[in-house]
Amino acid sequence: MSSQAGDGGRVETAAIRKLEEAREKILGQLSQVIVGQEQVIEELLISLFSRGHCLLEGVPGLAKTLMISTLSRTLNLSFSRIQFTPDLMPADITGTEIIEENRSTGARERRFMEGPLFSNTILADEINRTPPKTQAALLEAMQERQVTVGRVRHPLSDPFFVLATQNPIEQEGTYPLPEAQQDRFMFKVFVDYPSFDEEFEIARRTTAVQTDSIQPVLTAEEILSLQRTVREVPVTDHVIRFALSLVRQTRVGRPGTPDFVQDMVSWGAGPRAVQFLIIGGKARALLHGRAHVSTDDIQALAKPVLRHRLLVNFAAESEGVTPDEIIQRLVAITPTKEDELSSDARFKKIFAS
Repeated sequence: MSSQAGDGGRVETAAIRKLEEAREKILGQLSQVIVGQEQVIEELLISLFSRGHCLLEGVPGLAKTLMISTLSRTLNLSFSRIQFTPDLMPADITGTEIIEENRSTGARERRFMEGPLFSNTILADEINRTPPKTQAALLEAMQERQVTVGRVRHPLSDPFFVLATQNPIEQEGTYPLPEAQQDRFMFKVFVDYPSFDEEFEIARRTTAVQTDSIQPVLTAEEILSLQRTVREVPVTDHVIRFALSLVRQTRVGRPGTPDFVQDMVSWGAGPRAVQFLIIGGKARALLHGRAHVSTDDIQALAKPVLRHRLLVNFAAESEGVTPDEIIQRLVAITPTKEDELSSDARFKKIFAS
């Protein structure tokens, strides 16, 4: 039994079941080490199966590093942790060429020594602590999935998944990522404080003798196969129009843009946001056992996809208005039904502009 995809591909029921089961197994493995953070973990998995990258923001001590390293263990992927510092150079992460003597001939030869980027899962810890040149080297690897040293291009491992963290409260001596560079990340994920019960369990576990038996759930080959399956999930034109309507309403000075966006946003999201909403919606549907994307999937991913692509102006900052609040208002005023969306005069302007 299978479902027909919109592009002629086929989403096998067995593949859907495998991804849904993999999600449950991964959550089960992570629960041995991580308490709570279900929403964060789901967004990480959606990004992984969509071939995207994540930017995690949260104060110190919320187990961001532990969560990422444990996730890598459950996926049986190679893992590199790069601690970004002000003196970190691009060659420190990409690798460099060295001169090596051939013992048999005595000749000297150049050899490329791979850097930590040549792993499946990369934790770029405190990315905003390193200068723009090194940030750009990482972001180029994320976009092109290769590094260039000298005149030689070196392809990176596949799958390749970057999780960068940044501290929102300590800004002295940091180099904040420009908005254009943040756009390379599929999601910006907020890691929040645990609830009382979760923090109680954290305190109980971490102050006693701890053992875990993390078992790999998926191999690299299986992840690549599931990433291809995600691309085959069908999506209707209505869902695409809904995603478009959310993104195009963020663009200041365009027809149909709401007044509150005109008043509070200085720059909106580009086409990459639409792409990530749709491919993320496909992955979310599969993770929840569905072979089709709904507007609920798009709504659920609107904040992590859009929050780092909206640049609020001084008026919004002075009133304490965040990108998340603007996104929430956009989701609330955007019709989910096809007939309402197509008949609304404002959205006709948006789609025509």
